[in-house]
Amino acid sequence: MFDKVLVANRGEIAVRVMRSLKEMGIETVAVYSDADRKSLHVRMADEAYHVGPAPSAESYLVIDKILEVGRKAGCDAIHPGYGFLSENSEFADACADSEMTFMGPRGKSIDAMGEKTRARTLMKEADVPVVPGTENAVEEAEEAFEIAKDMGFPVLAKAAAGGGGKGMRRVDEAEEFIDSFKGAQREAISSFGNGDVYIEKYVVDPKHVEIQILVDEHGNGVHLFERECSVQRRHQKITEETPCPVLDDETRREMGEVAVRAAHAVDYVGAGTVEFLLDANGNFYFLEMNTRLQVEHPITEMVTGLDLVRWQVKVAAGEPLDFEQSDLEQRGHAIECRVYAEDADENFRPTPGTIDLLSEPTGPGVRVDSGVYEGMTIPVNYDPMISKLCVWGEDRDHAIQRMRRALDEYVIAGMTTNIGFHEEVLTHPDFLDGSYNTEFIPDYMANRDKPEPKHRDIAELAAVLATHRHDEALRDGDGDDGEQSGPKSRWKTLGRYRQLGRL
Repeated sequence: MFDKVLVANRGEIAVRVMRSLKEMGIETVAVYSDADRKSLHVRMADEAYHVGPAPSAESYLVIDKILEVGRKAGCDAIHPGYGFLSENSEFADACADSEMTFMGPRGKSIDAMGEKTRARTLMKEADVPVVPGTENAVEEAEEAFEIAKDMGFPVLAKAAAGGGGKGMRRVDEAEEFIDSFKGAQREAISSFGNGDVYIEKYVVDPKHVEIQILVDEHGNGVHLFERECSVQRRHQKITEETPCPVLDDETRREMGEVAVRAAHAVDYVGAGTVEFLLDANGNFYFLEMNTRLQVEHPITEMVTGLDLVRWQVKVAAGEPLDFEQSDLEQRGHAIECRVYAEDADENFRPTPGTIDLLSEPTGPGVRVDSGVYEGMTIPVNYDPMISKLCVWGEDRDHAIQRMRRALDEYVIAGMTTNIGFHEEVLTHPDFLDGSYNTEFIPDYMANRDKPEPKHRDIAELAAVLATHRHDEALRDGDGDDGEQSGPKSRWKTLGRYRQLGRL
């Protein structure tokens, strides 16, 4: 087993990984940029090292800097988290060359699944169903247009590298295609340094369902069931749940077997996720494989009872899985809401800033994976995710009720967040009956009336009254509300903030 591990990431995922490492008695090392000097993951680590300016291209993405820290700190392994260098085959190979174990798949497996057209070919050879599309990237927009016409609209112009919805354009009409294709190429170059784009048939109104897999270096592989990830904005997930509310047992079993087969086809080792599109008739198609830990892994942990990070560490240390597929079962239902500093009323515009007041929900079945604290500033340089709020319930209805309660308890003051938007999602009829698909948010936002803040009239009257009382207190020489001068009670502030509907 390892003695010291460098966590080559930031924010909530770095904190989450460190927690499992500490439970295993393993020392932790953090890296941080100028913007993250006071971040929670830096405070939690046993050691922390500065790696450069705020831009990730000058800090978290510089392989030589990360490896230098690992060597200096005497680390024997590196955990990449997700994002940044987690799916970089050069980094995986460089770790091995530096005699530090990379807690993820081998570089060749990352390469095999990281380039989507190559992955599609490999999946076809492994008898994994794929969405119809071109075998290779298409360079010229005019050639791509002819392919799209033959395929029939709608289609997707899709970057061959990367993920997260970058370099992807849905095209519904022929006259939109050329501009959309060129736009996808530009964004792919900007995001991934690779402008290759291929054409894929768009599956109308699909569900996005993914399968968590875990494979050791001894050839043992299992799936840890599915996650439903169709609540997305700009092709990025914000709400996930497991089990999928419409998946039958036979399709679940078949998808799981296909996912494990896909992993074995590229000699995969470690934790990973195979993503599928599920159409209205129950047919599923390979979409891509994420060769890393997923953001939404906590809900799988909640229904299986397994610690995925702990198993990443054990597999990286060469230990075999000590369970088989037949030993695994889903228990209850879990939901995750990604809490972002963003404004849903402004097309989900990021709203970074300082957290003036923070009260996270607790209680039975509630888990908050967070990388922040009260007084901390959410920097403008990175993804504005604040935390992942996860709940477990005995069944789906219970989980939804518990999530509503948890969202109602969650208070973040100092910036606009999407907590209120999550509350809208969890009361929408399409979400409640499980029929939602990947067009859920675009369709909802197209017809959504901007909600009035809770208790607006009461809040306005309370604000006037509070000002009046404050002025009276100053005239009388007293503190807040006639009380003795001094700092205002945090709990009084928190109570008022909740009472006024988080205004």
